[in-house]
Amino acid sequence: MGGRLIYLMGPSGSGKDSLLNAAHERLAVQGCRIVQRVITRSAEAVGEAAIGVSVDEFARMEGEGAFALSWRANGLAYGIPRQIDDWLTAGQDVLVNGSRAYLAQARQRYPDLLALLLTVDLAVLRQRLLARGRETPEQIERRLARNARFDSVAAAATDGLHVLDNSSDFERAVGDLLALIGASRTCV
Repeated sequence: MGGRLIYLMGPSGSGKDSLLNAAHERLAVQGCRIVQRVITRSAEAVGEAAIGVSVDEFARMEGEGAFALSWRANGLAYGIPRQIDDWLTAGQDVLVNGSRAYLAQARQRYPDLLALLLTVDLAVLRQRLLARGRETPEQIERRLARNARFDSVAAAATDGLHVLDNSSDFERAVGDLLALIGASRTCV
């Protein structure tokens, strides 16, 4: 039996990277791999365990078929290395930090994926984005407006979508993530 793709998504600032860092060791013990994304900005600016590449390098990699999944969002390009297909074929479960806008395409390629949406209250999200200091207040407001559009789409498309709240109790969010993954037959 093959492995299963676990597709974690949520707005920037929702805590996806913190959640993955906190759950990493426990997931590794269960045989679940957490994949590093390739992103077109420097690794220092990424704020996650990602591989930063130039726009030209990303285009070259994408053209050579280096990515199982790739998309564009917020002026950046993101890629999930093709190696995940080998791990899935070998029966390992693979967790990726995905994009809400790209979920339909990811489901086309991996129909059995486990879709996890990390949410956070608007006021908390605004505070986190401001504290991060990566964007101007205007850019943050655009992100928040985009997030509101995705929230309305997610509310309408709940089929197979599991929602995790990370507004206040981080340890609970980590526990909920591990419980969802365990309950869905993945990472065994």
